[in-house]
Amino acid sequence: MNLAYVDTSGLVAIAFDEPGGRRLAQRLRRYDRLFASNLLEAEFRATLLREKVDARAEALLSWITWVYPNRPLTEEFKRISSVGYVKGADMWHLAHALFLAPEGAGLEFLTLDERQRDVSVRLGFHALERP
Repeated sequence: MNLAYVDTSGLVAIAFDEPGGRRLAQRLRRYDRLFASNLLEAEFRATLLREKVDARAEALLSWITWVYPNRPLTEEFKRISSVGYVKGADMWHLAHALFLAPEGAGLEFLTLDERQRDVSVRLGFHALERP
């Protein structure tokens, strides 16, 4: 089964036809399941609202299986911090991916953010090649 965790940068790129967005949209079709933290929904909807666009929200969000950890993600945050710096929201996404796949095996981490991508690779995830 092909599984991936997608962060907000990917869906925003698809919604606004930004660089890397079309390639990512094609790639998403390869996965049996896409996972994300529900922070993606808040970030994505806020971006659409800011840009006064809402037509694609439901369709793109319908691809996602939401991850709801049943415990604090303290250990995941510590592990992320030990391999590099990322912003808080990026750390949140990485921690949710680690919750699903503690060694990164079997889960691809999809982001268009270079720093987050680099940290995800250091954590053991296979990540989308740079556009």
